[in-house]
Amino acid sequence: MRLVPRSLAGQLTLLLLLTLAVAQCVAVALFAWERVEAVRHAHRDNVVARTASVAQLLAETPPMLHGTVVAAASSGRARFSLTGEPLVRDVGAGEAAIAISHQLAAALRVDHGRVRVGPMWARSVDDDRDDDGHDDHFDDDDDDDEDDRFHGHDHDDGHASWRLRWFAASVALADGRWLNVVVEPPPGAPWGLTFLLSFVLSAIGTAGVAVFMGRRIARPMRKLAAAASRLGRGEDVEPLAEVGPSDVRATVRAFNQMRERLDRYVRDRMAMLAAVSHDLRTPITSLRLHAELIDDADTRRKMTGALDEMQRMTEDVLAFVRADLRREGTERVDLTALVESVIADLADLGHALSAEVSERIVVGGRPTSLRRAVRNLLENAAIYGGLATARTVRAEDGSAQVIIEDTGQGIPEDERERVFEPFVRLEKSRSRDTGGTGLGLAIARSIVRAHGGDIRLENRAEGGLRVTVQLPGTDSG
Repeated sequence: MRLVPRSLAGQLTLLLLLTLAVAQCVAVALFAWERVEAVRHAHRDNVVARTASVAQLLAETPPMLHGTVVAAASSGRARFSLTGEPLVRDVGAGEAAIAISHQLAAALRVDHGRVRVGPMWARSVDDDRDDDGHDDHFDDDDDDDEDDRFHGHDHDDGHASWRLRWFAASVALADGRWLNVVVEPPPGAPWGLTFLLSFVLSAIGTAGVAVFMGRRIARPMRKLAAAASRLGRGEDVEPLAEVGPSDVRATVRAFNQMRERLDRYVRDRMAMLAAVSHDLRTPITSLRLHAELIDDADTRRKMTGALDEMQRMTEDVLAFVRADLRREGTERVDLTALVESVIADLADLGHALSAEVSERIVVGGRPTSLRRAVRNLLENAAIYGGLATARTVRAEDGSAQVIIEDTGQGIPEDERERVFEPFVRLEKSRSRDTGGTGLGLAIARSIVRAHGGDIRLENRAEGGLRVTVQLPGTDSG
């Protein structure tokens, strides 16, 4: 399965979506970081305010109630305790610790020296509790453990694992004791439902705009491709509208100019060829009159035969040029019916031709030109190949094929391309019935190639020649 689309619109859409994904990932990271920082600041401010409130409450209540006050103030994210020595031995040197100590001192209205803030190490949950489920972190007489938990960076005594809590603070009370608080980081996902919803909606909106703009930009290119294909088949193509981005407009403009120049070039050459062929009629007629005055009957016959051949060649060229200059319009042509009609016409003239049962195939083409090409091929098969048959089939790639087979001698492989050259005849006779002018195959291939197809020759294993005419852009009938 291809992951990258082939069309211009698809690739533009994919590019815009990838750009959106990268931008949204950066936005998610920045938003998550900002959200986490906001939650942490709010949690820190809350802890500072609670610590100030607990210290004030302890100062205003009897000592016998202090344990109850500390227990009531503690929560899962902020644990308070009263100790004779500060839980935090030294003031932290980090900017966050200094900021929290200043904030606490201002809230308590005390000197900065009575507030200590620093990081806190703690043992894992499995090791924090003894057999009776009691948390020994906050025992008043566990000063040694508390000191060890605060200092150091990578503790491992072989019996417990350690993790870094957020921060701890110790505040000196008026009675000489220390109010300690150990703070856990705040919980919560870095983004919420509102953010996820906005992300999905923005992705859908951007994708819609990407698809619309991609198709809008690619539309002139699709029209250009279709017009180039029709031009390659010899069809008349109207000038394309120059719309879209500047690069696309420049491409369409160049195509229009090329189409106009090619059309003018072909018409000029065809007009010149028609004029030359027409003008040859006069000297040929004059020579014919002079030939009739020759007394020697054999010489007169030979000259008259040569002039007749020149006359036929001139007429063939004129017929072909006139048909091309008419610029016949493209229509839906029933190829099977066309082949059967030509075979019927030639059979009435005495040619040994037959049509095999074929499926109905409709192609886009110029009916008169296609009829001329098929007639030339069938006439050649009937004249040089004896009994000939024809059928239409649909190839695996969807193209249409006209297959003509005869029972003649075939064509040597080294001559199969040469027979399509103008005025080339493998049959060396000068007879009108057998020699021809050598233009039939050349005209047939020119017409077929103008329709975007081609003609292929091959000898049959059982004898004879097989001619395959292939035409693109077919529809089932």
